[in-house]
Amino acid sequence: MRHSDPSYPSNPGFRRFPPVRLHYCEVMQVEAQTPDYPAHWEADVVLSDGGTAHVRPIRPSDDERLVEFYARVSDRSKYFRFFAPYPRLSERDVKRFTEVDHERRVALIVLIGDQMVAVGRYDRGDDSDAEVAFLVQDDQHGRGIGSVLLEHLAQMAREREIARFTAEILPGNRAMLSVFSEAGYSVANQFEDGVVRVEFPILPTDSSLRVTEAREHRAEARSIERLLTPSSVAVIGASRESGTVGHAIVRNLVLGDFTGRVYAVNPNASAVAGVPAYPSVLEVPSEVDLAVIALPAEHVQQVVLECAQRQVKGLIVVSSGFAESGEEGRERQDALVRTARVNGLRVVGPNCLGIANTNQSVSLNATLAPALPPNGRIGLFSQSGALGTAILADAAARGLGLSTFISAGNRADVSGNDLLQYWQEDPHTDVVLLYLESIGNPRKFSRLARRVAQRKPVVAVRSGYSTQGVPLGHTVQPLSVPSAAVDAMFSQSGVIRVDTTSEMFDVAQILAYQPMPRTNRVKVIGNSGALGLLATDALAANGMTTDAPLDLGPTASTEQFAEAVRQAAADESVGSVLIVFTPVLMAEHGDDVAAALARAARDSDVTVVTTFLGLRGVPPSLRQLDELGVPTPGSVPSFASPEEAARALGQVARYAAWRRRAHGSVPEVERHQHAARELLRGIGSTAPEGRLLDPAETHRLFHDYGVEVLESAEVGSLDDALAAQQGFPGEVVLKATAEHLRGRPDQSDVWRNISDGADMRDAWQAMTETLAAPEEAHFVVQPMAPGGVPVVIRAREDPRFGPVVSFGLSGITTELLGDRAYRIPPLTDVDAADMVREIRAAPLLLGYGGAEVVDLAAIEDLLHRVSAMVDDLPELARVELTPVLVGPDGATVLDATVQYLPPIGPREHFTRRMS
Repeated sequence: MRHSDPSYPSNPGFRRFPPVRLHYCEVMQVEAQTPDYPAHWEADVVLSDGGTAHVRPIRPSDDERLVEFYARVSDRSKYFRFFAPYPRLSERDVKRFTEVDHERRVALIVLIGDQMVAVGRYDRGDDSDAEVAFLVQDDQHGRGIGSVLLEHLAQMAREREIARFTAEILPGNRAMLSVFSEAGYSVANQFEDGVVRVEFPILPTDSSLRVTEAREHRAEARSIERLLTPSSVAVIGASRESGTVGHAIVRNLVLGDFTGRVYAVNPNASAVAGVPAYPSVLEVPSEVDLAVIALPAEHVQQVVLECAQRQVKGLIVVSSGFAESGEEGRERQDALVRTARVNGLRVVGPNCLGIANTNQSVSLNATLAPALPPNGRIGLFSQSGALGTAILADAAARGLGLSTFISAGNRADVSGNDLLQYWQEDPHTDVVLLYLESIGNPRKFSRLARRVAQRKPVVAVRSGYSTQGVPLGHTVQPLSVPSAAVDAMFSQSGVIRVDTTSEMFDVAQILAYQPMPRTNRVKVIGNSGALGLLATDALAANGMTTDAPLDLGPTASTEQFAEAVRQAAADESVGSVLIVFTPVLMAEHGDDVAAALARAARDSDVTVVTTFLGLRGVPPSLRQLDELGVPTPGSVPSFASPEEAARALGQVARYAAWRRRAHGSVPEVERHQHAARELLRGIGSTAPEGRLLDPAETHRLFHDYGVEVLESAEVGSLDDALAAQQGFPGEVVLKATAEHLRGRPDQSDVWRNISDGADMRDAWQAMTETLAAPEEAHFVVQPMAPGGVPVVIRAREDPRFGPVVSFGLSGITTELLGDRAYRIPPLTDVDAADMVREIRAAPLLLGYGGAEVVDLAAIEDLLHRVSAMVDDLPELARVELTPVLVGPDGATVLDATVQYLPPIGPREHFTRRMS
């Protein structure tokens, strides 16, 4: 496809309308650099109706914006704000409202385009309280702006150690009263002197977080719904020349029977592909809901401004030449997203294939694919535009129907997280498929995916798995966590992770048309003993249980196959049936068998799959069709080989087991969070670049979370070691704590059972001769701990992933084999129990070889405390408990390490913001 078209000028100067000035971009780039300006408080947000806006701290240069905004606000709203007629702001007012210190006096404004549409502020009273107030432009009421301002102001106040908000509201101001009462906080109201006084603590609670998540869900789902259900589409860059991108989009919209109106934008044509054409989107005579932009990249920015002026709701940018093309393209892409979001638009792309909605009431094919799979119950998200056409073709060839399809391209704005929000409640989607090249916000993805997967299966292919790299064009940093941690995130969230798009469709064709397996047991039925044995081996390799395969023989009749399926289905211990069928005599016999299998499967509640004639997908002879001829649940999927069928069944069965099991709850951990924050604040004031905590600080921090680290004394000489020995009752150990000496296979880094001075002298001489000089080995003396199995608990903070907790046995074998379990906080009781038991070395904790079973509950308790610590404190870049000796009667933490690193900003979970 080509963007060039002789009828479409390369210079956009032909437009009659003057370009829209975008003060927002210019101001942000200049003033955001002032040292005291809290840039991390800036955020793009999705409002309740699906539109977008920009939230940021107020600046002195906003004086004119504030005056213009105040002039647009009604007298009634002004009265509610100031409790008296206040028709205009004085120069003193403007100066006071725009010049704030971002500490005791904080103000946020909401921008749509270049206009301020709302302002919210708090003024600190005593050390822990602040009075909060809002003013929202009247024509913006009902869009959830007040709730957004409250969330963000509360987050800022928490950063400033403010614990409580107060507000005074006139009784008639019901909208503002509802903002506070519906926020999920414990709000106390008091009516006095004709005013309602409201006060509430702003520490996040389960209730307030649920409210925030529910609002985020509704808003983001609504923003995607607006993209997928437009009443009108304008193709900007529509071309009369066949083979160009602009021509293909128009043609596919028309031939796809889109139920809305289609407009072409081409200044030198009156029509394109039978669709009326206009010189500019500004001249289209009717409302435009969705614009598809197929122009050279350098012209897109101006067109986005015109779409904003035209109040278009969403954009699809199929044009290339953005971040995938280099630094200039990256800057162009950043400007595109910035311009769109501040003007209320969501963007799919750029460099994407487009979007589709196969529902008959919409029939939207705004893609470059000439044909789509039929209508169905599968939602498909693909980040790759290049692979999009091939993926759609594969789905169509298998007979898999789609509800909706979105190709995100460079994923500059709309992402898989947005689609998870939409598909969660979409009545037309039962299965979610994701082709991911990067994960922009893994922490949010984990939260959303777990919520969706509890209702609908989510199947994901993630490319770049081995390298954790990010494709060109994706403006996210590579993950620093290991691939095993990403796997754990998928598993913890209930996501079915597969390696290829072919495997994704293998799994999808079971989920879309068959019930989920009720047990892990599979009955293999076939007419070839050899294939039956292959299938049995493959199922066992994929974690399924089977008994001897039922070989019906090469001359088995149609009725014998049907009866075998019915008998297997009647056995409540059987969850799935795998039919291995290959014709021996006459090919036409297969059609009769297929019809019988389809009938038997329709009447059973077990999962039925086949390797039918080596076909892949849902062959016509195995389909159940609706009135439109579309395959429906009850159709029987076929696989090219028993191995492919077994692999897909194993994936589906594990997901079904995840759905059936209880996922537990996050236990309440007693902790002194305020004291821990005070400690870290003090460290941050003296070490703005970050540092390792010293032993005293480390012990104090862990003590705040209920973890006691065994006392130790650093020693630099034999005299120091002898003196330290006297300070501990009983036997002691001498050990090297330098990173490069820990966990040696010969265990020469530790000398145990030192009971007197002579023992200490022997230990000192042997270890300093064997290991290194004392200053290099970092020797410590420590009391002897009760015996046990040494384990390690670690946590790391990834800039995008957030905290990741890991568990494994201590020692070089674990390091070499990577035998660790990973989870994303917060950990439920089930998560912690699974971590301890899923490592390959777990039998050593469970009495292997006649040893005593260790105190697993003590390990789980430590996991919960470390999880709570790193979830509460994003400043903790690295936390290690190594080693921890776990015996039958408890666990002893021998050593701990904590690295402090100032966070860039708060995690997004407490406020809504577009990632």
